[in-house]
Amino acid sequence: MAVKDRDRFSTATRLRLLGEQTAARVYRSQTKRQARRSRLTGRAALLALVLCSLVVALAYPMRQYVSQRAEIADLRRQKEQARERVEELRDAKARWQDDAYAEHRIRERLHYVMPGETGYTVVDPSAADQKRTDRGAADRPWYANVWDAVDKADRSRR
Repeated sequence: MAVKDRDRFSTATRLRLLGEQTAARVYRSQTKRQARRSRLTGRAALLALVLCSLVVALAYPMRQYVSQRAEIADLRRQKEQARERVEELRDAKARWQDDAYAEHRIRERLHYVMPGETGYTVVDPSAADQKRTDRGAADRPWYANVWDAVDKADRSRR
């Protein structure tokens, strides 16, 4: 027994035991890591695949949903504007059915006067000067004058 006790306390025996214990720990930790990695990696890959599939499957419907909600909001805004315009037109119609308002507007726009009244038209001097500057049309080619006339006609309709 004395020999066994001496071997147990020798440096070589201790180093060998420490090496074996360390090797066992390293082996256990590597097998645990490998088992954890492989199991976790497979689950992570499956989860990533499922998530990517969901994103791809839901991307187009979500885009459609968002665009349709925007279109609905736009149509509601147009509806409200149309409702306001209808109210304005109803008010205008009611005003025009009043004879006093219609007479006032006709006299203002068409410069009508009642019998016995004297009508006056005031000419703005700066407006006459503006008409004189438009006389330069004779100096330009004919097609430029035609094009300007088309532009002016288009602007007056807006």
